[in-house]
Order: sequence, then structure tokens, then C-alpha cells
Amino acid sequence: MDKEEHAIVLDYLPYGYPLEGKMLPVAQAIGMNNFVLLQLVPRKGIKLELAEKVYIGEGKRDKIYYILGRLPREKLTETAKLQLQEFISSVINEQEKKFVEFFNNAGAINTRLHQLELLPGFGKKHMEEVLKERKEKPFESFEDIKTRIPSLPDPKKAVEKRIIEELTQMERQSLFVK
Repeated sequence: MDKEEHAIVLDYLPYGYPLEGKMLPVAQAIGMNNFVLLQLVPRKGIKLELAEKVYIGEGKRDKIYYILGRLPREKLTETAKLQLQEFISSVINEQEKKFVEFFNNAGAINTRLHQLELLPGFGKKHMEEVLKERKEKPFESFEDIKTRIPSLPDPKKAVEKRIIEELTQMERQSLFVK
């Protein structure tokens, strides 16, 4: 797995977590490539902003002192959850091609379940329509998917919801989060 180079700050707690007693400032963040939820400790005197992109790769980091570790989903603050939604939405817009490719390449997980069926609002009928359409011609955009299969739930929203679910709940199968 590629190491994360950059993360986006979802929430900044200058006095650490309430009730934990440690006054260590901490940022809740998400890695930009693998969508890994992280806890970051900023350098002394550094104040982090919401949605700020910070370098967390190898070598000298200007704003982050160290990575405290993965962020347990139950520790996500309400602010972080809202930021997460915005971040995921913008990533899907920026990397639309990658997510449309999911619709072009998704396969069966086992004999009874297909990857497409893991998308919120998608069932067997939707999956069969997508498979039939993509056989004729690969999808080029979310718009293309919506136009060719009007009965389908909004594909962009479905992908967004699925990523949020994978990050905030225990999902047995992971489609987008490493």
C-alpha cells in the first residue's frame, strides 16, 4: 500500500480530546490517496485550519510533528464528519474518471453478491442494467450512467455514501477505502 503523502484536516482540537486529560493538540485528518483516517499532532505553535492540506510524508514536515496513529471511527467529531462529507464529494468530482471506471470494471464478490450491489440503493436489477449497458459501451461519466440508466439511483451520490459508510461504520467488504 502506498504511504500517504498528504492529508486534509477534518477537525483541529487545540486542547486535545475533552475528558482524556492530556492537553495535546490533535488534528483529525484523512489521507488523500487511501482515505485513511488519521490523528496528527501539529508542531509547537502551529494552528491548523479546517480543510487544510498538510504534508505527512517522509522527511521534514513543516506543520505536523508526528502521526499519532489511525483515527478510530468512534472518535470522529461532528465537525470532522461534516468535513469528511465535503472532502469525499470534492475528491469524487476531481477523480470522476476513477469512480466511473468502478462502474465499468466492478465484478462479482462471490456467486451471490456483486460489488455494484454494495452501493447504497443498488440491488440486483440495477446491477444487471449496469452490466448490460457497459457491455455495449463503457461509461464515460456519471452523467453518461444517469442518461443511459435513468432508473438508477444517482451514481455519484451512491459512491459518496458508500465511502462515508466505509469510513464511519464497520463494513465487511471495502470498495474504496484501503
